[in-house]
Amino acid sequence: MTKRSDLMTKGPERAPHRSLLRADGFTDWELSRPIIGIANSFNEIIPGHMHLDKLVDAVKAGVYAAGGTPLVFNTIGICDGIAMNHEGMKYSLPSRELIADTIETMAVAHPFVLLASCDKIIPGMLIAAARLNIPSIFLSGGPMLPGKVHGKDTGLDKVFEAVGRFKSGKISQEELDTFECAACPGAGSCSGMFTANTMNNLSEALGMSLPFNGSTPAVFSERIWLAKETGYKAVALVKKDLKPRDIMTKDAFHNAIAADMALGGSTNTALHIPALAYYAGLDLTLRDFDPFTAKVPHLTSIAPAGPHHVVDLFYAGGIPAILSELQKANLIKEGPLTVYGKSMGDMLSEIKAGVKDYGVIRSIEKPVHASGGLAILTGNLAPDGAIVKQAAVSEEMLTHSGPARIFNSEEDVFEAIMNARIKKGEVIVVRYEGPRGGPGMREMLSPTSALAGMGMDKDVALITDGRFSGASRGSAIGHVSPEAAAGGPIAALQEGDIIEIDIPGKALNVQLSAEEIRNRIAALPQFEPKVKTGYLARYTQMVSSADRGAVFQR
Repeated sequence: MTKRSDLMTKGPERAPHRSLLRADGFTDWELSRPIIGIANSFNEIIPGHMHLDKLVDAVKAGVYAAGGTPLVFNTIGICDGIAMNHEGMKYSLPSRELIADTIETMAVAHPFVLLASCDKIIPGMLIAAARLNIPSIFLSGGPMLPGKVHGKDTGLDKVFEAVGRFKSGKISQEELDTFECAACPGAGSCSGMFTANTMNNLSEALGMSLPFNGSTPAVFSERIWLAKETGYKAVALVKKDLKPRDIMTKDAFHNAIAADMALGGSTNTALHIPALAYYAGLDLTLRDFDPFTAKVPHLTSIAPAGPHHVVDLFYAGGIPAILSELQKANLIKEGPLTVYGKSMGDMLSEIKAGVKDYGVIRSIEKPVHASGGLAILTGNLAPDGAIVKQAAVSEEMLTHSGPARIFNSEEDVFEAIMNARIKKGEVIVVRYEGPRGGPGMREMLSPTSALAGMGMDKDVALITDGRFSGASRGSAIGHVSPEAAAGGPIAALQEGDIIEIDIPGKALNVQLSAEEIRNRIAALPQFEPKVKTGYLARYTQMVSSADRGAVFQR
């Protein structure tokens, strides 16, 4: 078997290379094996990553057991929660491309196989796998367990909402402190179906990780077992020469989007899935999600859309159970290959996938909602689409019409909310926060959580060309495309314009004629980037619109 690592270990001309590797402590027999690179995003900042230095030891054990030689390197990671509502969030989405670039650089400069072991940096790592197209497998750090406040399971989303409740006088400082200190009890990605856990679970549906990668809690012994098995499978993938683009096919993306709808996952998947498809050489945009929103039912209510957390999904059967329910209605493709070593259909059969708790995962016959957890909206305000997590929208806000309140930054709207300058019935518009305009398309969990905490999520809608955290709930419509910085209709809005939201009808419009919108856009000054130096300045010049996944355009 010819190995990629032979490029640096075989033959007399590679004596200098072997000499350097011997300095790392490697022996002859280790250098004769496939060298398995482990891209680890361990750091001491992110709760979902702080245990990855231990988890990687289990991966290494699996690699050794299968006859490979593990070699660990690190990449960066940003905690969106800590970066939220300040300049740091501008770097969160752009870090995805940086992560992919660093892994590509390491894996090509040192020819070995990539194995990703991380938590919230999933999209960047999977993009690297797609671009490199060398045998790869993904392992996450696993979800956090929920905390307990007054006997109820609680996650980080409730802390953000508690800020709004405190500001409106509904709770005391002591109560706010209780939420702050109890909601996040330890290692893992935040306990609800937020962006990290959504993407971790969808990596299974895509075929790039082993069963239960997305739902096995970070602190359970099963996570260690899974890490060992992941390392073992990495060597098998090398021997089979099974590559990411063999796995990440059009049908595999079909399965990922179907699972997303059933989960009621984060709206950020509508950025990451199209981006991953783009780098895998496939054409997929926000509009391609639309058919799934109608035909795939929503099967589970996990925070912030409902009372359950990801640990409950684990006990109920995880993504294999979700897929097995969708399988009954022919809503998934059984043929795509998986890192498990079998097709999706054969894998589900072999592991006896099925629902263990129909209180958490509903049957296909009795779903939470008949349509998917996400909805794609289009109209004269969003010609290329917008997205909303309809599973987390209250019934009374599924349709809404109201006057626009215009803000050109997240800071301005948050200040207005916290100082009670938003009235019931209004539609908040936050623009120039898209991929180019932000730059970096910041998540806006603070404004949406403040509205929810104040009890205004059933009276006020928020639309933006930016994005939302997976923890956001309410009538929060994001990814409005084209964005304001690209001259989209959202840039033409003025204070008091009447905006019409019809989520069941999948429409987002403003009561303006096409001619009036064109005239207003024509009168706008040329967009001036907010950041003129460093990485974000380069990012602004290269990034696409949100409907195409905010990718670097060729």
